[in-house]
Amino acid sequence: MARTRIGLFGAGRIGKVHAANIAAHPQLDFVVVCDPVRAGAEAISEQYGTAVETDPARAFEHGLDAVVIASSTSTHLDLLTAAAAHDVAALCEKPIDLDLGRVRASRERFAGRDSPIMIGFNRRFDPSFEQLRTRVARGDIGTLEQLVIISRDPAPPPEAYIAVSGGIFRDQTIHDFDTARSFVPEISSVHAAGANVFSPEIERQGDHDSAVLTLTGAGGELVTIINSRHSAFGHDQRIEAFGSQGMLQAGNLSDTAVRHFTSSGTETADPYVTFFLERYAEAYRRELDAFVQAVGAGIRPTPGFDDGLQALELADAAVESARTGATIHLPAEDFDVRS
Repeated sequence: MARTRIGLFGAGRIGKVHAANIAAHPQLDFVVVCDPVRAGAEAISEQYGTAVETDPARAFEHGLDAVVIASSTSTHLDLLTAAAAHDVAALCEKPIDLDLGRVRASRERFAGRDSPIMIGFNRRFDPSFEQLRTRVARGDIGTLEQLVIISRDPAPPPEAYIAVSGGIFRDQTIHDFDTARSFVPEISSVHAAGANVFSPEIERQGDHDSAVLTLTGAGGELVTIINSRHSAFGHDQRIEAFGSQGMLQAGNLSDTAVRHFTSSGTETADPYVTFFLERYAEAYRRELDAFVQAVGAGIRPTPGFDDGLQALELADAAVESARTGATIHLPAEDFDVRS
């Protein structure tokens, strides 16, 4: 199989994760890293022997087959547009953009193009979550009736990040919206409640530090999403699927599965992992491999552009619901693409 020439946009925290995975992938030639902060790009270049660019237009001159877009959110849509114009496949971190109108308007621009677009909802590639989804799909619990998704981060990001993040629903919950849609593709309504219970910094930015949402599927399925920007016991990431014939659960991860039983405590275990890059390290590797295999086979990867658009539709509905207290009903045509 021919090797794929790939470039990376973004040399920050998530860019470094992608850089390591690109360099380790046996079917990829890591050609160029591009970041407006040259020092960050040079640090990756020194480690992996790539070219360095600060101008995206120059990066596309390196004869690329594919790119990973791990730069700031405000650059995502423009870089996706540039990749399509160069017939280059793109794996882009979420969200596509913070402006739903811009994303809607750009949809036709990408439709029908041979160069595939994949959106970085890495949780689809977490082995436990993927197995749970596969077992639900094959009927192991009968008809899915209720889905509970819990996502609590160990600690909130810096206030400067919160200020440009688009808010909890577009930044944190958007992963859970995509997870929900991977089980229940057609969502008919969203009700969201946001709260400020521990972080004056987040409240100062007009955002919520905690949220609970209820989504209703077109088939009557109920999806509950529980979010918090902090968790004293580490990264709290769980899914429970309840159906007509049983239930499936995927729980949190610790470094080991050892349990300690004494007179002072039972089932004492190692702490849960405390950083999302540790919790989803394998998911990021599997996500990149799925992208590479799709590019090599000439097929459209999942999750794609429409999945990113529909997750953002849900995020905007959640923002409106939390603001007004109303349940937001979504037109069926907003979810006419199955995932």
